[in-house]
Amino acid sequence: MSNLTSVAYLVSSVLFILSLRGLSHPTTARRGNFYGIVGMAIAIITTVSNPGVLSYKEIAIAFVIGGLIGSVIAVRIQMTALPQLVAAFHSLVGLAAVFVAASAFYNPSAFNIGTVGNIPLGSLIEMAIGTAIGAVTFTGSIIAFGKLQGFVSGNPLVFKGQHLLNLILGLGIIALIAKFCIDQNPEYFWMIVAASFLIGVLLIVPIGGADMPVIVSMLNSYSGWAAAGIGFTLSNNLLIITGALVGSSGAILSYIMCKGMNRSFLNVLLGGFGGEQAASEGGAKDDRVAKQGNAADAAFVMKNSKTIIIVPGYGMAVAQAQHALREMGDLLKAAGAQVRYAIHPVAGRMPGHMNVLLAEANVPYDEVLELDEINRDFSETDVAFVIGANDVTNPAAKTDPASAIYGMPILEVENAGTVLFIKRSMASGYAGVDNELFFRDNTMMLFGDAKKSVDAMVSELRGG
Repeated sequence: MSNLTSVAYLVSSVLFILSLRGLSHPTTARRGNFYGIVGMAIAIITTVSNPGVLSYKEIAIAFVIGGLIGSVIAVRIQMTALPQLVAAFHSLVGLAAVFVAASAFYNPSAFNIGTVGNIPLGSLIEMAIGTAIGAVTFTGSIIAFGKLQGFVSGNPLVFKGQHLLNLILGLGIIALIAKFCIDQNPEYFWMIVAASFLIGVLLIVPIGGADMPVIVSMLNSYSGWAAAGIGFTLSNNLLIITGALVGSSGAILSYIMCKGMNRSFLNVLLGGFGGEQAASEGGAKDDRVAKQGNAADAAFVMKNSKTIIIVPGYGMAVAQAQHALREMGDLLKAAGAQVRYAIHPVAGRMPGHMNVLLAEANVPYDEVLELDEINRDFSETDVAFVIGANDVTNPAAKTDPASAIYGMPILEVENAGTVLFIKRSMASGYAGVDNELFFRDNTMMLFGDAKKSVDAMVSELRGG
């Protein structure tokens, strides 16, 4: 039975690796999801088939409850709420790691790691580290969920001595882990949990809204390492492998996102940037006037353009305008225009947010290009059509050293012949920085709901 279990876990691990490989590109994402589902099914069946399982009734009840909750969420969740859903799920993974570690500590014989008061040192270290990472993941993910959902302000919450407090707490957790491994006292275990809960909050509250995509991927990494740590405690190779895959892939993705913002991961982690107000804001901007247009104006400009680059952002996601946008793109292509889509690495509220929405609307994959692939083409483009993107198109990132987003690579839409910008108002973006692009001579603002505006443009294009 042991050999069969090992083989099944190995097959699951291979399928999980293939799943990650498939999810790396939109054209293979469905296949990647399928591999992941099959791998998890094999893992679950193998685990519950273990002779050591004492009661299938409780397991079956848990499966039914969890399955029903998951099914309801899958049916009802909107794409705009996906980032906060991911953050919420990360919190559950972290909390599960804490619960499993507590179970192993209070009943070690059930996990074959000794007896109460006589747990091997290696198991104690693994248990304590897994607990600490899991607790940080839990509260950090809760705060991230609150920021994304609007329950908590997107402003960075910064106070004097913040980094010193985090350092003291971090050193304190290390000291508690050492003491716990020596004494095996339950009080030290729960002190580790409490301190880790607290530092999880303190690490995320100073993070500004502009950094949320990085935070989501970072917490994903944390949840993986927490699972891997508990896997060592349980001597479960599959949990170790799966946790390591999630942890490493999340870390790599976080690095990619930080690179996309020209920020060091350490800077994001320790302080963040952005907020509802930027330090560089001044009263002079209030007197400037932006050129305004309507759907008919925008449709006319597009009908007479040969090259068009569409830049989607969170505003498109909120309005669920991706299907109307694809229809508009199809009409323009039928009229002889070249239509492409430019994706910034941190557009939306999580990595790949815009890619998923466009794929949902059946936008051809070869028309969707990343920042590095398309940025140089804006200078030779007739129209840049920005729909709901703000911070990722703001020239202040290049021109204003005092700006909160200074240094972040942007989509250089200002270099296009004409910029059409759909937005509800002149308000700043999620990072809280006014967009210089609004006041450029080649920019026309189209105020209103993104979907209604695009629908009106589609109507104009059809009528023309």
